[in-house]
Amino acid sequence: MLAIVDYGVGNLASVKNMLKKIGIDAMIVADEMMLLQAEKLILPGIGAFDTCAQKLQKSGLIHAINKKVNEEKKPVLGICVGMQLFTEGSDEGVLPGLGWIKGRVVKFVQESMPAGTKIPHMGWSEIESAKSSRIFDNMYKDPRFYFAHSYYAKPQDEKDELAYANYGYRFAAALEKENIVGVQFHPEKSHKFGMKLLENFVKNY
Repeated sequence: MLAIVDYGVGNLASVKNMLKKIGIDAMIVADEMMLLQAEKLILPGIGAFDTCAQKLQKSGLIHAINKKVNEEKKPVLGICVGMQLFTEGSDEGVLPGLGWIKGRVVKFVQESMPAGTKIPHMGWSEIESAKSSRIFDNMYKDPRFYFAHSYYAKPQDEKDELAYANYGYRFAAALEKENIVGVQFHPEKSHKFGMKLLENFVKNY
C-alpha cells in the first residue's frame, strides 16, 4: 500500500488525484495501525514549519512513521514542508524536525539576491541533478517544477543533496539519503514532470 500521510496539512487530495491520473492507487491514511501496513509513504506539507511539526506531533503517527522509515527502511517521499520536516529543524520556528537528515531549513537571503527578487519563490523553475537517482529515471528533457516557498533545506552533508534550482542563487531543491527522498517543489502541481517523478517513486523504490 502507498500511504499519503494525513496529519492535518498538505495537498492530500491533489497528490492522490495526480497519482490516480497515472494509474496508481494510494490511500490517505490518518490511522497508526493502517500506516504500519504501508509499503511506501508520502509526507506532504504546506505552510509554516512549526505548524506542520506540531500537527505531526499531535497526530500520534510519528512512532509509526519512524518505524517504517528508520527500522523497516521503507521508501518515503516528502513534499515541500514535508521534506523540510526530514531535517533537524528550521529557522522559521523552534520545534524539532524528524532528524533523518542532518541539517536545517533556512530562509532565502534577500541581500544575496539580485535587486527586485521577491520572496517567496513562487512559480516554475528548472532543476539540475546533483547526483543520479531513480527518482529522475527517464525524466522529460529540461525538467521544471512548481515551487512556493521562502525557506529551503540545507543539509550538513552535500551528499544528501539530490537536485538544485536557482532563485537568486543556487539552493537544494531535493534531497535523498538511502530510502528517504524529499522535494521542495510540488510534483502534484507540476504536470508531466510531476507525474513522471511520482511514477518513478512508486515503481523504482
